[in-house]
Amino acid sequence: MASEVKEEKVRGWVEVHDEECKGCGLCVAACPVCGMHLSKRLNGHGYHFGEYQGYGCTGCGVCFYACPEPGAIAVFKN
Repeated sequence: MASEVKEEKVRGWVEVHDEECKGCGLCVAACPVCGMHLSKRLNGHGYHFGEYQGYGCTGCGVCFYACPEPGAIAVFKN
């Protein structure tokens, strides 16, 4: 019997423009799949910016709509 490997289909992903982010954490709190976190690194303005963890995104866009900074977050769907 061959073991089956179940691959999770990538449904979407998030790009955070770290220099636009003010580190408010609203995207982190709003994400229904816990796919966002605040980076341990600082951007040029001294903020811990939002960061996509690299998996789990459904492309729902809730983080985009929660973000008060225009242009800080872009959401893509497959």
